[in-house]
Amino acid sequence: MSRASDILLTAIAPCIWGSTYIVTTELLPQGYPITVAMIRALPAGLLLLMIVRQWPKGIWLMRSFILGALNFSIFQTLLFVAAYRLPGGIAATLGAIQPLIVIFLAGSLLGSAVRLPSILAALAGMAGVALLVLRNEAVLDPLGIAAALGGALSMALGTVLSRKWQPPVSPLAFAAWQLTTGGILLLPVALWLEPALPVLTPTNAAGFVYLVLFTAITYILWFRGVGRLEPAAVSSLGFLSPLTAVLLGWVILGQALSPMQVLGVAVVIAGVWMSQRASRGAVGPASVTLRPAD
Repeated sequence: MSRASDILLTAIAPCIWGSTYIVTTELLPQGYPITVAMIRALPAGLLLLMIVRQWPKGIWLMRSFILGALNFSIFQTLLFVAAYRLPGGIAATLGAIQPLIVIFLAGSLLGSAVRLPSILAALAGMAGVALLVLRNEAVLDPLGIAAALGGALSMALGTVLSRKWQPPVSPLAFAAWQLTTGGILLLPVALWLEPALPVLTPTNAAGFVYLVLFTAITYILWFRGVGRLEPAAVSSLGFLSPLTAVLLGWVILGQALSPMQVLGVAVVIAGVWMSQRASRGAVGPASVTLRPAD
């Protein structure tokens, strides 16, 4: 399959993740963020495990829990802490630093070249997200800022390690392992910090079904892309998530788009395009080898 096809398939994941905002605000019961994150991950992981019937063993069990914690448990928890303590625009803009972190982590852990065009593309993507979501919000909470940056670091490290630790299984199985372990780690946190969910309405149930099914599908595509594309190229596609959220709010909820947001749409798309161009010709998945000890 061509590189362009790999990029397009991987891009489907963050585009669908961008719909999570509308599903969460319009369909789900409010006030249960960690519980929702757990339900998003654990049932999806168990569903995929039922399909692949392949549980990680040996070192891959430990690595699956590490990756599940980085990509889901720690990331989701810090994401919601930041969302509660910071204005949404500031939290989203700080989180958009993730692709920039990935560039330097990939250079350190994978030996990937740190290219100036990739850095400029990541900065352009951050600027585009800021134009999309920032408002006149000046309240800055230090704990919220730390949570937003910590969440970005967690997901960035999870992305790079997911590339470094490529198990000899399909992307479907790899996604199943991480979703399940991440959900398992979130389960006690949700039970400890949040009350039990209320009786679900049909609308709530439909929202949860949507999250579970599309989480399963999107993470298969995402981890497939992580294994085939350079980390900087994959992480830059994450800019499409806030872009999709804003556009869906405009189309479905009738939210107005300001001229600044329209400019932000253009800058985000330009940043993603620049990142893919900068990553073209980089070392591909054939360079990732599994040592006997793995």
